[in-house]
Amino acid sequence: MHNEFTAIVEQDGKWYIAYCPEIPGANGQGRDIPETLHSLAEAIALILEDRREDAMRGLPQEAIREVIVIQ
Repeated sequence: MHNEFTAIVEQDGKWYIAYCPEIPGANGQGRDIPETLHSLAEAIALILEDRREDAMRGLPQEAIREVIVIQ
């Protein structure tokens, strides 16, 4: 699956911070921009995984589940 998100990066002293406006709560930090973007990508992945698991709780066992790919 291919997903693209916006990363907003700002410098704060010697550190960089980043957030993703499409995924509330997704933040990253690092000493350089690549490290900061990697940190943000990990945060986005964790949030999406948690949301997916949370959404599946309580669904009936007999419910039909299909995968939809958005490109």
